[in-house]
Amino acid sequence: MSTNFRLITIPVSHYVEKVRWALDYLQIPFQELPQMPPFHRGAVKKYGGTTVPVLIGNSIVKTDSTDILRYLDTLAPGKLYPTDPDVQELSTELETLFNLTLGVSTRRWGYSHVLTRELLYPRWTLGVPFWQKLLFPLIFPKIEPIIRENFKITATSAAKSYQEIIGVFDRVNQVLADGRKYLLGDRFSAIDITFAALAVPILQPSEQYTPSTPLDLLSAQMQADIHNCRSTLAGEFGLRLYRENRR
Repeated sequence: MSTNFRLITIPVSHYVEKVRWALDYLQIPFQELPQMPPFHRGAVKKYGGTTVPVLIGNSIVKTDSTDILRYLDTLAPGKLYPTDPDVQELSTELETLFNLTLGVSTRRWGYSHVLTRELLYPRWTLGVPFWQKLLFPLIFPKIEPIIRENFKITATSAAKSYQEIIGVFDRVNQVLADGRKYLLGDRFSAIDITFAALAVPILQPSEQYTPSTPLDLLSAQMQADIHNCRSTLAGEFGLRLYRENRR
């Protein structure tokens, strides 16, 4: 498939990983344009976006991860989203749950634990322009309080977000309880990608795009949360998707 797609990203973003995975799965070539916060704002604003990811190419601009996946499905009909009407309701339910609850909660949970210069530097600066890396020590103290405000990071946000994550994992456990291979049945889909990608912060698969922080460098509570989620049926499923389906 001949394309000229460009993808504006923050390397660590799990919503970006969702799109990156879909592009890779469909074998659609693209050029990633990584940006470090807050420099991504200027990069996406010119295309009418407010945050990443932004997909540009073929006379189109898409500024939402789900809109991007829906668009990609038109290029390879039926490969990402099911055409079987019997699973449409479950597909919509799970995609909404993952986008609006899981992704938001894992991001808040993660930042509640790792909002430090040492832990964020390798995640924010992977592949970004060299001048952005040089500015990280100056930028981080200014943007750290903005992240706390925007993502509602508080003394209790980690524990609250973890409970929200567990609620989503419980729903996935229910769906998988009949022994199905994937969330919608026997076929891998955008719903599986969305779950696994947005669960990355709390599952920490070794195959993830950004470098994993060794677990022993994380807080005891963060390690416990990761181990607990990994041990669930949903957690084992997400890790398997990374091992077997992430290329």
